[in-house]
Amino acid sequence: MGGFFFKTKDSKEVKEWYRKHLGFNTDDYGATFWWKDTNGNDCSTQWSPFSKDTNYFEPSKKEFMQNFRVHDLESLLKKLSQEGVTIVGEMQTYEYGKFAWIMDLEENKIELWEPVDSAFK
Repeated sequence: MGGFFFKTKDSKEVKEWYRKHLGFNTDDYGATFWWKDTNGNDCSTQWSPFSKDTNYFEPSKKEFMQNFRVHDLESLLKKLSQEGVTIVGEMQTYEYGKFAWIMDLEENKIELWEPVDSAFK
């Protein structure tokens, strides 16, 4: 799991509530949970409340979007395209990883992330 993103009435207030009551180490983006994979590599999962009026989840009409960590995003996108999966937009590359978006069969937008976890250290 790369992250869980959801819409809120007041994302700042929600982040503060989770910081106060559950001890989340929140910042402007939400909270990052660090863990190690089976090979001992540092990995992260992002938790992020978004403004109720965000268009980041479009074309989905849902109140949430999941983010999954993947390996070799470009090959996965080719395979998904061949299988008829709807790909939303173009893959984007940043110093902290590659991102792409797909739609599942119930029109949930899913963000796929090939991370560069070392970029966060």
